[in-house]
Amino acid sequence: MSWKVFFTVYGSLRRYNTALLVCISVLYVSCLCVNLFLVLVIWVESSLHRPMYVLLVNLCLSGVVGSSSVCPHVIQQLLADRPHYTLSGCLTQVFFINVYSGCIFCILALMAYDRYVSICKPLLYHSIMTAARVRLLLLLVYLSLGSSSAVQVVLTSRLRLCRHTVDKLVCDSLVVANLSCTSSPVVSVFGLCCAVCVVLCPCVLVLGSYLHILLLLLRSSRASQVKGLQTCTPHLVTFINFSVASFFGVIYNRLSQHDSEAGVIFMCVNFFIVPPLLHPIIYGIKMQEIRQSVKKIMKRKIIQM
Repeated sequence: MSWKVFFTVYGSLRRYNTALLVCISVLYVSCLCVNLFLVLVIWVESSLHRPMYVLLVNLCLSGVVGSSSVCPHVIQQLLADRPHYTLSGCLTQVFFINVYSGCIFCILALMAYDRYVSICKPLLYHSIMTAARVRLLLLLVYLSLGSSSAVQVVLTSRLRLCRHTVDKLVCDSLVVANLSCTSSPVVSVFGLCCAVCVVLCPCVLVLGSYLHILLLLLRSSRASQVKGLQTCTPHLVTFINFSVASFFGVIYNRLSQHDSEAGVIFMCVNFFIVPPLLHPIIYGIKMQEIRQSVKKIMKRKIIQM
């Protein structure tokens, strides 16, 4: 597919080129560093080889995939004389963006279930959240999201396109669909079904898990309430952060008739860079075991020096 998508929005951003290039580059590199550092800490520390931290590693890696599917492309287009992308490249980006957003929601749902079992069924935790079961659940998540995203990309690639310019920083499924000559009910219905499965179902699981946790904590002692809240706070903050970013992204994509420069930049940064950057920082600050592991690793390095 040699057909090209031209990003007209980059032309109007020329006066902010240097500032945007520096800002996005710094944020992207920072995102890679904090995520990979947290993954390294969990990998090195054997005491962190537990279901919650295995899920956290996958959350970090999903964030890296999401930001890496967008940021290098944006940086490349900011440096280009005439920003464009081949259709195959655009559809590849659509695939990874769909996988990224779905993975974050699904992994956050698994993490919520892990917190529910840990707090509400502590005696059964090790028999329910086994390493094999966690690996199986993650495999199912990746296979289902990968296959559904691939089907959506194939369906989108079959649309007959009459336009080739967009006022966005990146490609997404809605961008390509809006370039088609006629609307396709099959693509729209399939996309809606995927959105319901990868967003609504995980959100219901998260809310249900926290409802059970809240009801249990209300009947518990003050010390148990404080411990339970400390355990759940990082995950809850992360879930709210990504949900808000997703909500603004969907509303902006669906309702904006004339995309403003500020809106385009805000939506891109808010969805693809800020959540992956904040998630490992939130867990690193809030979770005592991670802080202790970081201090332990730093002490080892200092002693070796």
